[in-house]
Amino acid sequence: MYKISLLDISDLDEAYEIEVLTNPSPWSFDNFKSSFEVGHHGLVCKEDNKMLGFLIFSPIKPEAHLLSIAVIKTQQSKGMGSLLLKSMISQCKAMGINQVFLEVRISNKKAIAFYQKYGFKKDAIRENYYSGDAPEDALLMSLSL
Repeated sequence: MYKISLLDISDLDEAYEIEVLTNPSPWSFDNFKSSFEVGHHGLVCKEDNKMLGFLIFSPIKPEAHLLSIAVIKTQQSKGMGSLLLKSMISQCKAMGINQVFLEVRISNKKAIAFYQKYGFKKDAIRENYYSGDAPEDALLMSLSL
């Protein structure tokens, strides 16, 4: 059974492993740790104390920014991403957040469809948002709560 809990500093190494394995241009570990230290909120999805996914978001009333969500590849499409996203949305509502924003690679059709399933709308394109070996535009999406 999946369990959603708050990201703790002791979870950073395991979450970062998932980040590196699932993100074509992952954050550095320092960025990951810094995100936690500056007060971004994080959730983890575990089964039998093994982390299978995580989500990081930054709430700044009245908005929040979904910064990262990842589930290990062997466990994708089994509901963990949905649990993480629904948990974040519930937390945002409880905090008085009324809008959530995110960026997603324009080529990531699976993620775009996932976000649309939960009511996110396509807002704009951010050109060359993703850098690195394969620069790519980002689709800016938002959800009104």
